[in-house]
Amino acid sequence: MPDRTPVVRAWRAVAPHVLALSLVAATLPLGAPSAHAYSSSTSRHADPSELDNHRSYRNRDGDTIHAPAHSKSNSPPAGATARCRDGAYSFSRHRRGTCSGHGGVDAWL
Repeated sequence: MPDRTPVVRAWRAVAPHVLALSLVAATLPLGAPSAHAYSSSTSRHADPSELDNHRSYRNRDGDTIHAPAHSKSNSPPAGATARCRDGAYSFSRHRRGTCSGHGGVDAWL
């Protein structure tokens, strides 16, 4: 029986490709780590003697994080994730709000 309309012919040509793409998409992993989050399992803790302050804050995940601090050696302390424009180092695990109050992010580490 011949196809009734050009739409049916077009769908029959496209359908195998749609199915193939759907199968490929179904095999992709879900819940991949965000590019904006830092893994707490890989972060090292800063040596308190390297830093000019020992304040901390609670982040949006409820974790206690060392507040931005200046390094006494002027080199990035262990666990730092960003250098702020005022020279402080941040230990933030999320990019949003990092180095706020310190002039913003100068460089991501």
